[in-house]
Amino acid sequence: MFVMQNFIIALAKIIDIALTIYMWLIILRAVISWVNADPYNKIVIFLYRTTEPVLRPVRRFLPGQNIGIDFSPVVVILVILFLRYFLVETIIQSVRYF
Repeated sequence: MFVMQNFIIALAKIIDIALTIYMWLIILRAVISWVNADPYNKIVIFLYRTTEPVLRPVRRFLPGQNIGIDFSPVVVILVILFLRYFLVETIIQSVRYF
């Protein structure tokens, strides 16, 4: 039984690490969008390819696209933080109570 508990806790921690890395990718993309980065740079291409599939649907639901400020990274970061504090912690706590 303890092996399964340790496996689920390890899985929850891996999910937490993956969410943290993705949050930093979104932050880096937002910072790069403020400067005039070379669009042919491999790092810029990587950031756009990894974050655009998540940011594009959020952009469609946000109002005020004509003001020139993209709030989709903020929304996605808030969702990631919610998942980290709610989902990961719930998984870890539910395993410890069994």
